[in-house]
Amino acid sequence: MALLPTNAVAPSREAVATAIAILRQRFADRVQTGEAIRRQHSNTVTWHESQLPDAVVWPETTAEVAEIVGIAATHSIPIIAFGAGTSLEGQVNAPVGGFSLDFQRMNRILEINEQDLDARVEAGVSRKQLNDHLRDLGLFFPVDPGAEDATIGGMSATRASGTTAVKYGTMRENVLSITAVMADGKIVKTAQRARKSSAGYDLTRLLVGSEGTLGIITEATVRLYGIPEKTLAAVCPFESVEGACNAVMQSIQLGLGIARMELLDALQVKAVNSYSKLGLEERPMLFLEFHGTEVSARDQVEHFKAIAEAEGAIRFDWAETEEERRRLWKARHDAAWACKATWTGRDLLATDVCVPISRLAECVKETQEDIARLKLIAPIVGHVGDGNFHTTPMVDRSNPRDMEAIEEFLARLAERAIRMEGTCTGEHGVGQGKMKYMRKEHGDGVDVMRRIKQALDPQNILNPGKIVPPAA
Repeated sequence: MALLPTNAVAPSREAVATAIAILRQRFADRVQTGEAIRRQHSNTVTWHESQLPDAVVWPETTAEVAEIVGIAATHSIPIIAFGAGTSLEGQVNAPVGGFSLDFQRMNRILEINEQDLDARVEAGVSRKQLNDHLRDLGLFFPVDPGAEDATIGGMSATRASGTTAVKYGTMRENVLSITAVMADGKIVKTAQRARKSSAGYDLTRLLVGSEGTLGIITEATVRLYGIPEKTLAAVCPFESVEGACNAVMQSIQLGLGIARMELLDALQVKAVNSYSKLGLEERPMLFLEFHGTEVSARDQVEHFKAIAEAEGAIRFDWAETEEERRRLWKARHDAAWACKATWTGRDLLATDVCVPISRLAECVKETQEDIARLKLIAPIVGHVGDGNFHTTPMVDRSNPRDMEAIEEFLARLAERAIRMEGTCTGEHGVGQGKMKYMRKEHGDGVDVMRRIKQALDPQNILNPGKIVPPAA
């Protein structure tokens, strides 16, 4: 798929060579320029064309990040932050070259405040690493985008969410403070640990979701939660997708505190069955999880059962043990790999949209009609508790008909969501892939974004060619 042009200007080869020599003198073998390493730091799990950086650097402290940014700024060289490489819209690509900053070595858990329910971590800490550390304290960090190795820095930069957003919110709600290096090399802390503040502009929210275009996140302070006393999980097949979506909408309207509420259409269930050997009935299905006390969790279950049965639920299959529950959710998280294994020889394209809950059934139905009309293989799975769903078209790149159909499908999907007062991306971010829809969604707000970018990064060296489309 062709990428939009970028306002970024490629640095001269002489400037790049000079800056690399300075970095090598300072950081030795923590600077690498081999093609294999550089390719690993462009696109890793997306289908956008890879655009390689000129070098990869592994910082170990915030001060080192500031030093590297200072060197890059002096020579007008782009900087692209790299966490685990799980972003899906080309966020880690280097369209005009530059330096990829790999945060693998900045993976220290700096502070756990049990009484205040927060933790301060470096950007390279993965969500799995953090939760493994917290388990013995009876605490957990709830945001779950599906990739266990996703880093807190990357999740903050893309404003990630995932399966638990319906109860616990997204990174927007769960990041209290950010430490970031700005384009001029200055180190900024966006907030204190207080749970609320009216002191000045909300710099935390400005940087969460900025995809490394306004500052490079090096530390984050995040909210923690107590591990629930009782967790119940189930799968619930429905007669129709519409019935499943309507059950979701009514549950939200009634304020049921369901922790996870995931939709899989029949085609996605078929792929999951093949890959994870679950033996589920191949119908539209909700994966559910209820958190609470012994009494409240079971009370939520009974309320949801009544709603679901009225909307065509066939039955509930319960995960009775912790092992069964983990197996169930692993199968859900492995949905993309299930698609790859089921339709071998095709490339997977992951995309998402989000609409108001009241428009969810309508949006999913129209999307399925497009899939059928265009003769695509495109399973649907989604965090439907907040109106967010994903399609994963399986594409044969060598087939011009496939490529033409997918271009039409993606455009209609994004435009449909925006028409329904939703968004072209609920959690994958904009990156390069969704810049083309920004004007349609935000109107003149795009010009405000461009002015903010120019004010904070006048040389356009922080992850250029992402989020804000070039000026007309």
